[in-house]
Parts: sequence; structure tokens; C-alpha cells
Amino acid sequence: MSPAIDDDGPSGIHCRLDELLAERGMTLTRLSELVGVSIVNLSVLKNDRARAIRYSTLAAICRALECEVGDLLVVQGEVSAAR
Repeated sequence: MSPAIDDDGPSGIHCRLDELLAERGMTLTRLSELVGVSIVNLSVLKNDRARAIRYSTLAAICRALECEVGDLLVVQGEVSAAR
């Protein structure tokens, strides 16, 4: 069975990292320091180019941003509903 691919992108998942950082007045550099993940890897996630993310990384990002996983990652068709 092959992975599901829809018209909205390779995964159909949108990362709201830019929006959450802006809401908190935090930079990608600061998040990188707090989480211990490179700016390059966070940028890949932020630009919806990530193919996978470790649960430990996801948990660390959510702790740093004081958010839930569902605040950070949304199904592409649900982006407007999350705002």
C-alpha cells in the first residue's frame, strides 16, 4: 500500500510554526536554542517540506511554544479552522 498523497501537497499536513512563532514574538533562532534542533531542520518543518518528525522533537517544540500538537500541525483542509 502506498502513502496517501492529495492535491494539497505531499503529506496534506500543514505546519503552523510561522504563525505560532509570530503570536509568541519568538524567532526561529530562539526556538532552535530552546529545542536543540538546527535552524535548517526547523526551517524545513516550517516550510512544509519535512517528511517526518520525531515525537521527542515534536514534544520539545510544543513545550517551547506552550501549545498542543494540533495547534502546530493541521490537516491541509483544516488550516482556516485552526485560526
